Amino acid sequence: MKTFIIAEIGINHNGEMDTAEKMIKTSAGLGANAVKFQKRSIDLVYPPEVLNSDRPSPWGSSYREQKEGLEFTKEDYDNIDKLCKYYNIHWFASAWDIPSQKFMRQYDLKYNKIASPMLTVLPLLEEVATEGKYTFISTGMSTMEEVQAAVNIFKKHDCPFELMHCVSSYPLKNSDANLRMIQTLRERFGCNVGYSGHEKGVQVSLAAVAMGATSIERHLTLDRTMYGSDQSASLEPVGFGKMVRDIRVIEEAMGDGVKKINAAELSARKKLASPYWYNNYE
Repeated sequence: MKTFIIAEIGINHNGEMDTAEKMIKTSAGLGANAVKFQKRSIDLVYPPEVLNSDRPSPWGSSYREQKEGLEFTKEDYDNIDKLCKYYNIHWFASAWDIPSQKFMRQYDLKYNKIASPMLTVLPLLEEVATEGKYTFISTGMSTMEEVQAAVNIFKKHDCPFELMHCVSSYPLKNSDANLRMIQTLRERFGCNVGYSGHEKGVQVSLAAVAMGATSIERHLTLDRTMYGSDQSASLEPVGFGKMVRDIRVIEEAMGDGVKKINAAELSARKKLASPYWYNNYE
């Protein structure tokens, strides 16, 4: 089974379509299966006191100006849809509110995504599950009981889903990755389990694949020194490309788990498997 590799563009485009296009083209060229964005209705997601607070950014001095600067318009999303079709790569977005989820329905998208902060927002999960699309559900900063409640909703609507083990710290310390949760979630819920990582480097993500993760999601950036809170936990194109390459090598090496004499072993067996002394042993 091929690992489904998601390049999380998120808000690393900094509201610039030229940057988003470069990231889409780069992701497709590096062998990612999909790119993912984030969609928010600012006034629904953040309270007024937060939006009116100070937050210096390239777009102004308030939190509102910063958040609005990171949001794409409908015209932008129309362009994203066209670009992804042109570069032959899937795209989808994690919606942070119900109107944003409804907004995404105008595009013929194959997948949905529940971001970790939204896992406990059950009305949003109900809205997503009614669409019946294959949904990736990140499980960061949640309890097992909260994951169970989310799973129950998707099962109730007979909506296919995949859990994604995730630890919501940016960047993630390797010692906090807790990759054994991949097996724990798989055994508990009997479903595919992927990994959404925020660590530096690629070793933890590669280990997740070796442990059976069916999808890998990593933030992509063109340059980690760009403005943005997610940039430091993102992979630059060279690193992302190496991760994709190594994931495909690991998949090839995993095999089927059936013990047999490989065709490549036959000549070695003739030379090494029956030493001279054993053939003449009495």
